[in-house]
Amino acid sequence: MNWPRIAVVGSYATGLTMRVSRIPCAGETLLGSGYRVDFGGKGSNQAVACARLGAQVNFVAKIGNDSFAEKALGLYRDERIDTTHIIQTDEAPTGVGFIVVEEVSGQNSIVLDPGANELLRAADVESAAAAIDGARVVLTQLEIPVAAAESALVRGRAASAITILNPAPVRLLPPSILHAVDILTPNETEAKVLVGLEPGEEIAPQKLGELLIAKGTKSVVLTLGENGALLVRADSCRHFPAIKVSPVDTTGAGDAFNAGLATALAYGASMEDAVGFAVVIGGLAVMRAGVIPSLPRGGEVLEFYRSLCLAAPAWLTSTA
Repeated sequence: MNWPRIAVVGSYATGLTMRVSRIPCAGETLLGSGYRVDFGGKGSNQAVACARLGAQVNFVAKIGNDSFAEKALGLYRDERIDTTHIIQTDEAPTGVGFIVVEEVSGQNSIVLDPGANELLRAADVESAAAAIDGARVVLTQLEIPVAAAESALVRGRAASAITILNPAPVRLLPPSILHAVDILTPNETEAKVLVGLEPGEEIAPQKLGELLIAKGTKSVVLTLGENGALLVRADSCRHFPAIKVSPVDTTGAGDAFNAGLATALAYGASMEDAVGFAVVIGGLAVMRAGVIPSLPRGGEVLEFYRSLCLAAPAWLTSTA
């Protein structure tokens, strides 16, 4: 099977998770339960999810020289992810994320110490040109310096790859980076910040997408949580409803969504079919606790389609 290649340029962070009855208020201490240590980082999560869905994955990242880093490299060996362009450094520890999950709703709050992720430079990405030049899709996020993400997008565009930016955690971006983005995948809060609005300001999702396109990106896939996703392009807009599931843990759902989108596009799916597939992958990911355990494999996704008597994508049927 000649699986298509995806280059993921992004972060790794060890996730330290605890469950609580509700998200604490400012200054409040709550008792939690179920403490665990997990693999995390948006780039790493998306790389693993793409590999599980049937893509060849090259991961470009920077990690420390510590026990968390060694465990991460073991994960990538198990998931058959190419680690040629993962750099280990003594200048900073491996990144760490603290995650609090609300038991009833599955909603979460996350605080991240980037660690070595902050040391990934544009020059490091340029040194990974071999990974990017042969990729059908280049996928990156903002848990690494903006200059590194921009380098990945610009190199991907030059190599005729589809470039995807998941702008999380959100920050204001220079126009140059958005002009290198084929598909921008923010949630509503992130989209508002990117266009200069307050997070709580009321605005229609379609209008948000249109404002982002005016800033330079070719298309926007706005993730809407339990309401699915909205695909906005210069001349069209289409809503994709979410699949009906009982959420257990929403941590990693966005990463699963982006991986589903990237993998479907790498296999040649249309934009509409890729967004529809991404919605399914994001929905399946909230049905299990933890991030890596929740990322579905191709066979699981195929069984889900069959359980609903729906036609699965032809490429998924052949790979799964």
